[in-house]
Amino acid sequence: MPHQTEAHQPALFDTPVSPQAQPAGADLDAIRVDPSAPWPDQPLATFDLETTGRDATQCRIVTASLLVVGPDGAVIGQWEWLADPGVQIPEGAAAIHGITTEHARAHGAPAAQVVTEIVGIIGDLFARGIPVLAFNASYDFTVLASEAARHSLRCPEPRPVLDPYVMHKQVRERWRGKRTLVALSEAYGIDLESAHTSAADAMAAVHLAQALAAEHQELRLPAARLHEAQIEWARAQALSFQGYLRGVKNDPSITIDGSWPVHA
Repeated sequence: MPHQTEAHQPALFDTPVSPQAQPAGADLDAIRVDPSAPWPDQPLATFDLETTGRDATQCRIVTASLLVVGPDGAVIGQWEWLADPGVQIPEGAAAIHGITTEHARAHGAPAAQVVTEIVGIIGDLFARGIPVLAFNASYDFTVLASEAARHSLRCPEPRPVLDPYVMHKQVRERWRGKRTLVALSEAYGIDLESAHTSAADAMAAVHLAQALAAEHQELRLPAARLHEAQIEWARAQALSFQGYLRGVKNDPSITIDGSWPVHA
């Protein structure tokens, strides 16, 4: 997901990690999800990307993290990727996530391999009814859909998805301060020492979502129901922001895409 920071972050990976290098007990067959129960009481996956830029349809994946977390917060499955995106990583992006073009070329797996593995595992999670959480999900899932199309892969329909960014805007409409993951983690007392590395961001997003659900009972829905609600919330949030920008800039042509969890 896109971030802004002035501090250079250390590289998360030295060598590419295959999806088979997961913790013991990460057998998805052993994970049971009750689709009728509130999502905080269920296992879930959390997903984050670091990329070459902000345009979700054009940027390329550099690092990716996908973790499966139990209701108690324990990590029961984890996959990490470092990709050679096949393009130059801009200095601005490298300054955020710490991965230079040279490092990615030397240590990253081919982009097609990485995208194929991510699409396969996420598709398996959704097929099993395991929700996938991502902060500002419309960015990460649009990047993934674009990368899948680039490599002639069929991307799974992302459902159910949990997005603490959309949740926060819904339950805290009036909010003083930024709504970045870093800012919200600080506001909610969530440790995020390695911000802008995909694994740290993925776990921080889970903790943020759990904190929001503890504060706001209306978020304690089954994942499928919350997914449907977030579609409408994201659309309304985009329309509100669009109206604000049109008024401030006196430009009725401004359009904000409110489609979620993949931009149209």
